[in-house]
Parts: sequence; structure tokens; C-alpha cells
Amino acid sequence: MITVSIKPLNKRRYILLLLLPAWFLLYHYLQPLTDLLVDRVFKLPRGAHLTESVRFFIYEVPKVLLLLSLIIFCVGIIRTYFSPERTRKALEGKSLFTGNILASLLGIVTPFCSCSAIPLFLGFVESGIPLGVTFSFLIAAPMINEVAVVLLFGLFGWKTALIYVVTGLFIAITAGWVIGRLHLEKWVEDWVYRIQSGNHPEDEVMRFPIRIKRGLEAVKEIVGKVWLYVMIGIAVGAGVHGFVPQDFMASFMGKSAWYSVPLSILIGIPLYSNAAGIIPVVSALIEKGAALGTSLAFMMSVIGLSLPEMIILRKVLKLPLIFTFIGVVGTGILLVGFLFNMIF
Repeated sequence: MITVSIKPLNKRRYILLLLLPAWFLLYHYLQPLTDLLVDRVFKLPRGAHLTESVRFFIYEVPKVLLLLSLIIFCVGIIRTYFSPERTRKALEGKSLFTGNILASLLGIVTPFCSCSAIPLFLGFVESGIPLGVTFSFLIAAPMINEVAVVLLFGLFGWKTALIYVVTGLFIAITAGWVIGRLHLEKWVEDWVYRIQSGNHPEDEVMRFPIRIKRGLEAVKEIVGKVWLYVMIGIAVGAGVHGFVPQDFMASFMGKSAWYSVPLSILIGIPLYSNAAGIIPVVSALIEKGAALGTSLAFMMSVIGLSLPEMIILRKVLKLPLIFTFIGVVGTGILLVGFLFNMIF
């Protein structure tokens, strides 16, 4: 008699097998569940400003969080292949423009926000990676992240998300190349170049179940950090959605207002937010008549040129280089805003 032993699934795989169908089922029936709550349970009057704001909030919060959880899980697995040391090694010895492209692409998939990217910035400069290549990474890492892409996909669709990724890459590559051509190394603080590199351990070989675990940990960590920003941003967006007149918003953020793009950038720079907080607001602004280019420029300035990032950069860069960084990136965002207002 032949006996066949079947290896039982471990708890983590069993949970995943149950969670994935539940995720798709909940996401599919989210709109009917929202209408049921608003119309039947809360019995709010259909068409009223408050009703539409509540409907927007109840629908968008779980929708965004569901999308975030799924994509962050997948990106969390991808990120296990890109440790800081491996990222640094991948950029060493590359030519200027090739390095700008590679650094911008690495910035998309590496787990660094504008603040946590600063220590890696030091490692890049100390390793002899060109300053312009380093700036391409520093721009792409916070601006083109999975939270921004997921929110844009969920709120606007894949075309807008793709536009955002392409334009963000264009700004990161071009700005890094321009900064590199200007040869501004003298404006990096002197102590940065005096840092001595130590021995870095090689990346450990990681089995795929461990990578799955890291993906789940990424969901817990990132969603745990941004869920409040998501709710606040969607709450503000819900208020705009329900109560702000369309003509009012179009009057200073529409295509006809020539000053709308530079004004949106100037407003966005001093604001402190991240993609999770600002994109739901942008969604409501566009719905109320704001132009796509103006809205993208506003969003990029908030994420890529935030005041906290400039304060942290001051620790490693002298003021002329910081102002050059703001000017080059700001010009790129300005051109993107005008271009998309012309096209769309």
C-alpha cells in the first residue's frame, strides 16, 4: 500500500488563500454597499450636498485602502530585491545620462521617502556616484512611489497614473542631468566628502516565503503610517466634492487662468503632506473644474518640493545648491503643468 503524505499549508499561505477572494469580493461590491449605507441605513436625502460628501467619503476610504494593501504587498516583495547597498552598487560606475535614468527607475521601487532618502544620498556621494545621478534618485524616490501611483489609479484611472509616472521620470532624469552638467559639487557641505565608507555586508539570499512575509510586513508598516493621511485627505476631498461650486474652482485652477500653474506650485511648496493626503484632494479639485495640468503641478510640488525636505537637505547641501534644486525641479513641474493643460 502506497501512502501519500500531503504537506499542510502553513498558516500564512492559508490566510492569503482566504484573503485574496475576500479582497476581490469586497472591492467588487463596494459601490452597492456604499449606496445601501447612505440611502437605506442613514436615509440621507439623495442629491443633497451633505449626502454626496458622505457617499464620497464612505466609498473612497475602503477603496483606497484596499488598493494600497494589494499593491504595497506586491511592491513589498519587489523591494526585497533592492537593499540600500545593492541600490548603491547598481549606480556605481555608470555614465551620467545612463546613471540618471537608472537612478530614477530605482527611485520608483526603493523604499525611501524624501526624508529617509537623505542618508542614502550621503552614501551615494561618498561612493563617488555623480551628484546629478544622486539627485535623480532623490527626486524620483518620493515623487513616484507606490502610494501615489495606486491612489491615482484608483481615483483617476490607469491613463492618469501612467502620465504621472512618465512625467515624474522626465523631471527626475532631466533635473538630475541638468544639475550634473552644472558641476555644483562645491555646494555640498564639506563634511559629506569626509565620510569614510565601511564594509557593507552582502545581501542575504532570501527564500520566497520570506519575501512574502516582508510583503505583509510592508502592508502593515506603510498602511499603518498613511491610513490617517488617507482619511484626512479624502475627508477634505469629500467636502470639496459636496460643497465647493464648480465655477469657483475653475476660475483660478482652470485652463483659462494663465497663472494657475505657477500659483499652484507656489501654494504646494510650503504645504506638508504626502501622496496619501494630497491626491484625494486633487481628485475632488479636478472633479470641480480644476485643469489636469494645474492639479498635477500642485501635487508634484507638494510631494517633490516640500518644505520639510528642503530643511533636511540643508544639513547636507549649501543654500545655492538647494535653490538650484528647487529652480530646476520647479521649472520641470511648471512645463509639465502647462503641457498637459494644452493637451487635455
